[in-house]
Amino acid sequence: MRCSQAFLPVLKESPTDAQIVSHKLMLRAGLVRQTAAGIYAWLPIGLKVLRKIEQIVREEQNRAGAIELLMPTLQSADLWRQSGRYDAYGPEMLRIRDRHEREMLYGPTNEEMITALFRDEANSYRDLPRTLYHIQWKFRDEVRPRFGVMRGREFLMKDAYSFDLDEAGARQSYYTQLLAYLRTFQRLGIRAVPMKAASGPIGGDLSHEFIVLAPTGESEVFYDAEYEAVDWGRGDLQHGDAAGLQSMFDQISRTYAATDETHDEARWADVPATRQRTGRGIEVGHIFYFGTKYSAAMNFRVPGPDGQMITPHMGSYGVGVSRLVGAIIEASHDDAGIVWPDSVAPWAVGLVTMRGDDTASAAAADDLYAKLTAAGVETLYDDRDGRGGAKLASMDLIGLPQQLIIGPRGLAQGVVELKDRRTGEKQELSIESALARLTA
Repeated sequence: MRCSQAFLPVLKESPTDAQIVSHKLMLRAGLVRQTAAGIYAWLPIGLKVLRKIEQIVREEQNRAGAIELLMPTLQSADLWRQSGRYDAYGPEMLRIRDRHEREMLYGPTNEEMITALFRDEANSYRDLPRTLYHIQWKFRDEVRPRFGVMRGREFLMKDAYSFDLDEAGARQSYYTQLLAYLRTFQRLGIRAVPMKAASGPIGGDLSHEFIVLAPTGESEVFYDAEYEAVDWGRGDLQHGDAAGLQSMFDQISRTYAATDETHDEARWADVPATRQRTGRGIEVGHIFYFGTKYSAAMNFRVPGPDGQMITPHMGSYGVGVSRLVGAIIEASHDDAGIVWPDSVAPWAVGLVTMRGDDTASAAAADDLYAKLTAAGVETLYDDRDGRGGAKLASMDLIGLPQQLIIGPRGLAQGVVELKDRRTGEKQELSIESALARLTA
């Protein structure tokens, strides 16, 4: 993408109403713009990041055996009356009437709808187990939306729902999603610690929330450093291995991790001091096993192997896709701007000409841009006539992993500068060497 042809509205200063780092940087770097209280338009650079996060979430759900579908944003109030949640959910639910005076709502979650959909199609125990998911916009009418996309009213969410014949099967589905989430966050380049949590209005007695560690997080967290050494993508962890998943769950259960709300000083004291870690954290995902709470309420039963009717056991698994954009920034930034992990960066390389009016620099940059693009390297090329210093500041703000800087002085010596955004390390390389490194 050439900056001269792009829509990248970068701001020099943070808007006064932005309170936290991610909100400030998302506005300054041109990721989003607010259109109403707690509602944001996703501009091109923000949408690229959002789609990359969404794709990683999707790939790990598919890898775990979940099946994607797409449910609507608007739901009938009658569905929620079947489960008993319509009147109990609270003012966060946006309730509306259509032109025929039918009561509708803008879905904050989809337990009722997915239960009804699967109930009407499942004919016997052979149709179970199944885990279904979608990635869809949700709406919760927060009384005081704040912190940008971290606590907005409209948000993009992946929610999955499992259906099993019994509790043992439902727990395996839960463990499968637990692993899928840990792998997702690891691929996103962030450390997320699973912590036992309350189920809240969703219901159930088995629940974990996933906390991304960030200095500006909303909760204080306490955890055992053993989590830092775990590779959740390792080969001996397999989704279909019941014993292996149980072992993983047992390991997580005995390894201490808690927010300030559930912190247990006695258990914490048992963690060796050298392994005690404290900090701040942001919730980005929450998973629940709630048994037959919804299936029973909505009269979902199937004939079992012996002909007896069975009420399926269920779980639900949510991750805030749009919230993750803010959480990643909270966990990965510096004074100059965003520092994107490679896996979600909107472009891999930022190409800058220090002198856009220098014919030799422009020609060399054009050639490098063509070669990087042909090699499949996503590149943002700042080909504008502006000052070199301002261009570099914009690249630091946007936070691409690598910056390739071309100037008349370096070209005269046959070199360009390659800067690693995370470390700040700069190297002078020949054009050939720089190209080989970026396309390796």
